Amino acid sequence: MACVAVTWARPESTYTDKWDNINVDEILESNRLLKGYVDCLLGKGRCTPDGKALKEALPDALEHECVKCTGKQKSGADKVIRHLVNKRPDLWKELAVKYDPDNIYQARYKDKIDAVKGSA
Repeated sequence: MACVAVTWARPESTYTDKWDNINVDEILESNRLLKGYVDCLLGKGRCTPDGKALKEALPDALEHECVKCTGKQKSGADKVIRHLVNKRPDLWKELAVKYDPDNIYQARYKDKIDAVKGSA
């Protein structure tokens, strides 16, 4: 989650790189941290500043295939997706219900999602 959390939109062509150096692995390895981000995204808990930025930018990033994401943000997003799909499908499903209730993005990114299945 935090990898995309670097996305506080600004007028330029990319999201801010303010949080590009967040340790995504640390968040993914900590159930407490990961749950905090997921709860923020789901509106079930408080948001850190980077969690709030992620929550605000996520719909735009999904809609426009992360075109405003920096290279680090794209890499981090891939890592998060791989982790959630393979190790936390329960959280992946909750996020999909919230951010993709009509299965638009799951269908659009099906090949990418299928490609990360089984690769941790």
